[in-house]
Amino acid sequence: MSVEVMPEVLSREELADLAEAVRLLESRGFASRLTGMFGSQVEAIGRVLPSAARGAVVSATESALRVALRVAVASLDSRSRGKASNRMHKAAAAASGAIGGAFGITALAVELPISTTILLRSIAEIAREEGEDLGRPEASLACFEVFALGGHAGEDAAIECGYLAVRAALARSVSESARLILQQGLAGETAPVVVRLISQVAARFGVSVSQKIAAQAVPILGAVGGAAVNAAFADHFQTMARGHFIVRRLERTHGAEAVGFEYRRLRNEALANA
Repeated sequence: MSVEVMPEVLSREELADLAEAVRLLESRGFASRLTGMFGSQVEAIGRVLPSAARGAVVSATESALRVALRVAVASLDSRSRGKASNRMHKAAAAASGAIGGAFGITALAVELPISTTILLRSIAEIAREEGEDLGRPEASLACFEVFALGGHAGEDAAIECGYLAVRAALARSVSESARLILQQGLAGETAPVVVRLISQVAARFGVSVSQKIAAQAVPILGAVGGAAVNAAFADHFQTMARGHFIVRRLERTHGAEAVGFEYRRLRNEALANA
């Protein structure tokens, strides 16, 4: 019985880029980052939020993503070609995080839409740097899609729930929403398929938001810690964005099937070496 092998179509440099994307996208999650920064005080972040707080997180997350989607569709500038200003956006996110650190979950409804929109701008700059045309709804939604992405702790890395699986789960909603938005613009944002996309992204983004809020609630952190948490939050999604748009750049040249094949191979090699 013969086994069909995908022919190698990526150059050595492209394979190196893809290996870097695998490293970024399959790295440790946001919770692990926070534990590394602040130690054992936040080891259980996101697991012990009271039910009222969890409800506030769900509501604020969906509201923030609706704002972010509106920005993604209406006002991302596809003309700029400058280098991504990661540090500037990280500093702005840190400033908004100081509000969350000082006032806790009561500030979430105000702070989260601000920090999410700042993050979207940063993600868009990374997308442009990797060759995306943000005048296309599909590219704008690819920026929005980043909020559903996340790394994995070591014990989760072997589970097939990584980057490609998340994209596959969102693929239909993203393509249908892009088609609808192309036809209707902002008027289509209340359509069932767009609402479904927001809900799918919110379910994943809300996990990181819960972890962020729980970490900011640690008494020893306060406003300064809140800023540090938001800086880590921004850095996490900037990392996801860089990996995501490297993959999309390679897909534009070689197709999703060939890039997906090499991605899985490199991911499996990385797991074996780990």
